[in-house]
Amino acid sequence: MQVDFSKSPDGLVPAIIQDAITNKVLMLGYMNQEALDKTLAEGKVTFYSRSKNRLWTKGEESGNFLQLKHAAIDCDADTLLIKVHPAGPTCHTGADTCWNEVNKDANSFLNSLEQVIRDRKENPTDKSYTASLFAKGINKVAQKVGEEAVELVIEAKDNNDHLFISEAADLLFHYLILLQAKGFTLEDVVNILKDRHK
Repeated sequence: MQVDFSKSPDGLVPAIIQDAITNKVLMLGYMNQEALDKTLAEGKVTFYSRSKNRLWTKGEESGNFLQLKHAAIDCDADTLLIKVHPAGPTCHTGADTCWNEVNKDANSFLNSLEQVIRDRKENPTDKSYTASLFAKGINKVAQKVGEEAVELVIEAKDNNDHLFISEAADLLFHYLILLQAKGFTLEDVVNILKDRHK
């Protein structure tokens, strides 16, 4: 990644910090080459603090580190986009973002759950129910989705809302496993729905 630090007289470029799961913009900081190198080497976002005139790792005092997930450069090579997993509120005021926005969206938990399911597939353990389903193969995973769908239909005909919503959760969970088993994500399904909606 070749960043053009020479465009700025102080050798700093803006670094936009974005939550890797929610896509919410958390803050804006500045980096020089040394800050970028340290961020990439250690996996914790480090800035060059203009007020302190030194490198500053976000969270060094609060413990609310920004764990690096991905770094990209813009088309002019003078602005960074840093995707992170925040360990807590990002703003020094205690807010989730420096714009006092809540760092959540409707899909953030599902995105996180998909990552957990992917991890169980790629790094199986004996104690994981999800990993055991992957180990049994696509037929067993598909069978579980069918079973959960039937159970949801049965509960839909009764008046127990708790059981109905619990079965709906079971179906969605197993459906996410089936998508992973077939090499797809929920985003792929959403994209199809978006195309149909046009």
